[in-house]
Formats: sequence, structure tokens, C-alpha cells
Amino acid sequence: MAGTYTAKEMLTKLVAFDTVSRNSNLPLIEFVEDYLSSHGVSSQRVPNEDGSKTNLWATIGPDTDGGVILSGHTDVVPVDGQPWNTNPFEVVEKNGLLYGRGTADMKAFSAIALSLVPEMLRSNMNRPIHLALSYDEEIGCLGAPLMVEDMAPKVKAEAVIVGEPTMMQVVSGHKGVIGLMTKVRGLEVHSSLLHTGVSAVHIAAKLIVWHEQKTKENKQRTEHLAENALFEPGYTTLHCGVIQGGTAHNITAKDCSFSSDFRVLPAEDPLAYLEEYRAYVAELEAEMKTVDPSTGITIDVLANVPGCRREKDGAAERLVRQLTGDNAEHVVSYGTEAGQFQDGGYSTIVCGPGDIAQAHAANEFLSIEQLNAGEAFQRKLIERLAS
Repeated sequence: MAGTYTAKEMLTKLVAFDTVSRNSNLPLIEFVEDYLSSHGVSSQRVPNEDGSKTNLWATIGPDTDGGVILSGHTDVVPVDGQPWNTNPFEVVEKNGLLYGRGTADMKAFSAIALSLVPEMLRSNMNRPIHLALSYDEEIGCLGAPLMVEDMAPKVKAEAVIVGEPTMMQVVSGHKGVIGLMTKVRGLEVHSSLLHTGVSAVHIAAKLIVWHEQKTKENKQRTEHLAENALFEPGYTTLHCGVIQGGTAHNITAKDCSFSSDFRVLPAEDPLAYLEEYRAYVAELEAEMKTVDPSTGITIDVLANVPGCRREKDGAAERLVRQLTGDNAEHVVSYGTEAGQFQDGGYSTIVCGPGDIAQAHAANEFLSIEQLNAGEAFQRKLIERLAS
């Protein structure tokens, strides 16, 4: 007999899977596969290279064009070192709030969709709903491009709804993200002979200052001011988050590495920033090699997530505004998989239950009110596709 779950019960099941990005998401995927299969719904895996993680997508309803894709990621961020008051991988209800890792970001959206599969099947929809579950969104949206590539020739959907937490507001734009790891290789000498060595820490410091200077320049630009006014902040930012290097206070550092990210306005080209950075790196590297040819700088691109671009008369935006009644303009500065679906040819919008302020935090929670709002929204979508 096919299993049935309320949205809260399904959320409880999904949260119980520890899908922190360093872990495999296969146990969760296997549960979803079995659940869908029990309702007669087949699903398609799109795995990573070694098969340790996988995307999953499925179609509920008729095999026709014009349906809607509901997109959610299965991974969550770590809880290490966070002062949780409850078990992060158990949904605990207190005062109308559901606590647990992933309740807000973003297992609730997918839990609602999965719990409504029986209703989708009973409603005799004349256009389908496609469920799209990805892996490794939290470490650079690594899984979704493979899934979009697999779906694009087969699924001709009218719209994609990415269910990140927006408090059920219609978000039509967000910044893109490039994540980098820069590694500097210097030459160790005693610091009293500084001129004969190359300090990897000093070189890294110059590169980090470049990040700060570019951000200041962007803040002062005015040519896109009106277009970007909705963003907070309304300009592209470049930021260094972690740095490691050096062995002693009196030795020029042999190695130094740091992580950084560029959060780029959707109207701008992220790769232009990367090329400008590479040019400055090449300039510094040339100076380093005049001292010793073994020195150098490498840049690893860890993530390249496109922004979500506002679509002129976009089908997804039009549909979701009609379902929610939200006609205000909303954009966010965090990244999602929306731009990757747009790159695959889909009209895409971001709209889901929960508050992004709770994402990644200790004692992450979703209000029952937001869970109910997300459920009501998806029920309206089912009715729309059955009409």
C-alpha cells in the first residue's frame, strides 16, 4: 500500500537524513524513490562522477508539455560548533515553530511537494508537475547543471519554481556567485633577508586588498543605480572569508591560501571580474618570479553560479504572481539554482516557505504558518494545472 504523509510528517522524514554536503545524499534519494514508486511514479537519477551523490527528477501527471518544475536541493550546511538546543536532525515543534537543520533551507518546499503527490495524481492534471531534487547546492550549486542538462531535452515546462525560503514572496532576481581558492607559493628566507625571499602572506595580502578596492569602486559607480536599487547592497561585492599561511614570525611565508567570493549583479558578467583578477595575479606572479622562478600563484574556481535575471514578461513570474497575489518587486543577494535553470532555457522564479535569516543558523526553524502557506500555494498550483 502506498504511504501517505502530511507535509510536516514528510519534512520530519527528510530532516532525519543527515545530508550535510560532505555526506552522501543517497539514503534520502532512495527513500524518495521508494515513496514515489509506491504511488506508481517513476524517477530518474542524474549522479555525480563517482556515484556517491545524485540528483533525482520525476514527472507526476501526463507526459505533455507546459507543466511546472518544482526545484529543491537535498543538501544542508554543517551544524558543527553551533549551539543547538535540540537534535538538528530531528524536527522539534515549539510554540508554532519547527526546529531542525534544513527546515527553512530548504527541505520544507520539497516535503510539501512530496506529501501532495497523492493529490496530484487524484486531481487529473492535464499538465504535469516535475519534481527536481539536486545535490551539493550548498557548496556551489554543483549538481543542478547536470540535472538541467538531462531534463532540458525531455521536459518542456512552462515554468520552474525554485523553492528557496522567500517567505512566499516572488523573487525575480538574485546575484551570481564565483567562489575561488587562491594559493600563493613563496620563497622562505629569514625575515632579516626579506629582499631575497618572497612572502606568500604579503602577496596574498595584496590580492585581498584588490578585492576590497574593487568593492569600493563598485559602490561608487552610478551607471546601474536605478536597476540595482532593489539589491542590498546594490553593487557587486568581493570578499575574502578564510586565510591560512606562514610558519613563524621571522620567516617569509612559503605558502598562503585564501578563499574568496564575488557576488555579482545579474546585469554584470562574473567572468569579467575573474579575468580582471587573473590579470592582476599574473602581474604579481611575474614580479615574484624575478626573485625565484619556483614561486607562483594558482586560482581554483570552486563555484560559478549564474545570477537569476529578471525576465521580461516571464511565464514563471506571471504564474507565481497569480498564485500568490504578490505583485511587489523582490530580489535577493544570495545565490540559488535559478540562473542554472534559466541557462537551460527555462523561465524561472524563486518562491518558497521560510525565512532566509534562519538558513545556516543554529536552531534553524520554519514556522508552521509558513509551512501551511507553502502547502496552500502548491495546492493552488495543482488546481491550476488541472483546470
